[in-house]
Parts: sequence; C-alpha cells; structure tokens
Amino acid sequence: MKKKKKNIIWFCTDQQRWDTIHSLGNPYIHTPNIDRLVEEGVAFTRAYTQSPVCTPSRACFLTGRYPRTTKTIFNGNEKFSKDEKLVTRHLADNGYTCGLVGKLHLTSAEGRVEARCDDGYTYFQYSHHPHNDWPDGGNAYQTWLTEKGLRWEDIYGGKFMTMATWPPKANPAFSGKQVGTPAQYHQTTWCVEKTIEFIESRKESDEPWLISVNPFDPHPPLDPPQEYKDRLKIEDMPLPLWEEGEMDNKPPHQQKDLIQGGQDGQAEPFGTLTEEEKREHFRDYYAEIELIDDQFGRLLDYLDRSGLRDDTIVIFMSDHGEMNGDHGLYWKGAYFYEGLVHVPLIISCPSIFQKGVKCDALVELVDIAPTLMEAAGIDVSCDMQGKSFYGILTGRDDPHHFKDAVYSEFYHSLKGSHDDIDATMYYDGRYKLVIYHGKEVGELYDHATDPNEFHNLWDSPEYAAIKADLVRKNFDNTVLCNMDNSMHRTFSF
Repeated sequence: MKKKKKNIIWFCTDQQRWDTIHSLGNPYIHTPNIDRLVEEGVAFTRAYTQSPVCTPSRACFLTGRYPRTTKTIFNGNEKFSKDEKLVTRHLADNGYTCGLVGKLHLTSAEGRVEARCDDGYTYFQYSHHPHNDWPDGGNAYQTWLTEKGLRWEDIYGGKFMTMATWPPKANPAFSGKQVGTPAQYHQTTWCVEKTIEFIESRKESDEPWLISVNPFDPHPPLDPPQEYKDRLKIEDMPLPLWEEGEMDNKPPHQQKDLIQGGQDGQAEPFGTLTEEEKREHFRDYYAEIELIDDQFGRLLDYLDRSGLRDDTIVIFMSDHGEMNGDHGLYWKGAYFYEGLVHVPLIISCPSIFQKGVKCDALVELVDIAPTLMEAAGIDVSCDMQGKSFYGILTGRDDPHHFKDAVYSEFYHSLKGSHDDIDATMYYDGRYKLVIYHGKEVGELYDHATDPNEFHNLWDSPEYAAIKADLVRKNFDNTVLCNMDNSMHRTFSF
C-alpha cells in the first residue's frame, strides 16, 4: 500500500521578530502554544530572511530562489514573473490540494486585489490586511464580518481606518486610544477559522493538502484587542536596544531616520518618544503576538481532536522582523539588524521529525521550499537555489551546522523609503557585513564582542583584514547564491 504524503500547515506571520517566543528566551511574552510546537518539533534558532521587506521575502521562500533571481526585489510590483514556479504549484502538480488564507503579497495590493500567478491554490481566501480598502468581496475577511452583521467602521478602534495609501492616513475621529477589533472578530481569528474550514473540506479525500495561513499581525499599526493589551503591563516591558552615541559611525540613512523616524520618516521619531511610550510599543507588539499564539493553539487543538496532528507538518515562521525601536529605528527598510532579518522558524511533524530539538545551525527561508519538496517525496526542482534541511528535521544531519553563512538583499525595495539604497548582507554566525553598493559606507559587526550590534567596525583598522575577507565572501555569495539553473542544462553541447 502506497504511503500517504504528509499534510502541511504553513503558518506565516507578518513582521515578527525572532526574539518573541517565551520558550526560546523571551521572559516578557506568553506564547504557550508556540512553546508547545517547540517541544514537539525542531526550532531553528538562527533562521534568516533573504529580504527585510515583505514581497521579496515571500517570493523567495515560496519559490526556493533568492529575490534578485526571481526579479521580485521590491514591494509594489505589478505582476509576478511568469518564469517563476511556486512550491505550491509543484505540490499541486504532484497530488496536493493547496489553499491560502490571508495575505499572499507576491504583487501589489495597492488599490486592488493583487494579481495572482499560477500559484497552485484552489482554495483562496484573500485578505492582504484587515482594513476595508477594497470593493465588496475583495477582502474575504471583510465579507466574513458582513455575514456576521458587523461593520468594520463600528468595531475597529484604531488610529487608521484605511491603509489604502501608504503611509496610512489617520482617522480624524480617532479618540487617542489605539484598539483593534475584539478578538473574536479579529483577522487572525478569521484566518484560523477559514483554515479549519479548508481542512474539514478535505476530510473525505485521500489527497494530501497544504494550507498557507498568513495573518497580517504583528505588522503595524499596532492595534491589538483591548483584552490582550490588558494582559501585559507597560512597566514590565523592555526598552529597545540603544546605546548613546552608537549612530555616530552608522550609515547616513540610519542617522537621518533616527531623527525623522524609521522607514525613511514614515514611523515615529525615536527621540520624540518617552520611555513609557517605547515600552508601550513592545506591549502592543507582544499583545498582537499573544493573540496569534492563542489562535495558533486553537489550530493545534483542532488537529489533535481530529487525529491529524501526527501526520501533519506544521511550520511556524515570519517573513521578516520589526526594528521596534532598536538602534533608534522603527518598522523596516534598508536595515540588516537582528531584529529585522533574524526570524522565528519552528517545524513539527511528530510521526517523522525529531522533537524538542533546538537547531543552532544557520538556515535561510529560501531553504523551506526544497525541504517541503523532499518531505513530499518529490525531486527538488533544479531551479531551486535553497538547500533542503529535511535531514536536520529527521535527525539524519548535524543540527549545529548547515550553511557557512546566510545572505540577505535590499534593492530599493520600498517606494518612498530608501529609494537610493541597494545593499547585501553576509553573516557567518560571528561577523555580519553589510555592503551598500555604489556607496562608500558599510557596516561590520562582531557578534562575539558586540551581539547587540552597537559598534560599527567598518572603518576600524584592527578589522581591516577581516573586512576584506568578508567583502570577498559576500561578492562570491552574491554571485553564487543567485546562480540561475532554471534552464536546466540537458546536453553536453
């Protein structure tokens, strides 16, 4: 009898930092359900995104190819390259039924429902973000609210009633109290409800399935339900990573953003915030993640009740992080600090994967697609540039070494923000190098002596030889990571 392929739940939050999980070292936050996944699977404690911006990152991990190769280097592209093939399309071609709930963001969603490619999804419940910014039916979450007899305008208490333009315009009637929708009507809750609906619809089928679950949180604006804000005390929250004078030798765009606000002036200026307000940012950010955790737990509980848990691969991850005030910066952009490029990644399937393993090997999000191909028993496509870490999951390979370095890219990736910056990052587990191509400035950090990345060693004479070696390695990596074998040489001449 042929063995049935494993089902897959691919749960990807938006803009969640690596250091936001209680059992992995954060004492300020409560994440009992993500902690449960850590106990039941493999937690990759040094996983890195290939772009600190949504669309390039998502194009990368959905194709197993680096952003520059996919030609998807920024948010706001009109269409997705017809030459690229998503891992969900590969899986669909090999017997999987694939669905998506929430955000996709491979193309622009500004003023429209984004244009889809041949993505392999036959169940598609689209909600780029929860705000009511598309015509009727364009946001499936808003349709769900309407079916419940609710109006977004009546239940949402946040500062921004619309995000149809970026940066979003404030609601003139805003009371000053930033509160989102009640938890039972939240977009994250809707995402899990629709995920369960999809799984229920597959119960009578022998075909394996994959569901991509993509809530918008904890992406700004930070507007958790009041009951989740009440769980956490502002005074108990941490302050951002900051050392007086650290910006003196940082790149000019960071020095400017410290004064005008992160993401090229789109976020609040760090210097205008009190300590209490900085802690409040963390409180609200953590509150959104605690809501995610509750709903993620609801999904795990459903799998347990349905007898599906042992044979379902569950992935919990995020596309990139959030500065959250570290180094005087908020949101995202042409930054490669740990808070932005280091992301959570936990994978579990009790019947075939190891349990309770904390893998400290360097891995990249580009590696997920080939890993899923191997897990499904499908030959990894020749065009995929990522490397399968399936052997780490099963215990076949060393959990302490996988890649010599990780790599990330930013190519004028946000319209109206750092438009003149093209940069690459090379990190070998100790040294992090950032090159701003076409510019004289750069960044170099030694995590052995400066894990918080306060001291830029780019111009330090003592590190000149190390810097030269890392520049060469970054150049090699830039070329070799983006080697495109999609044409697949077949003949000898």
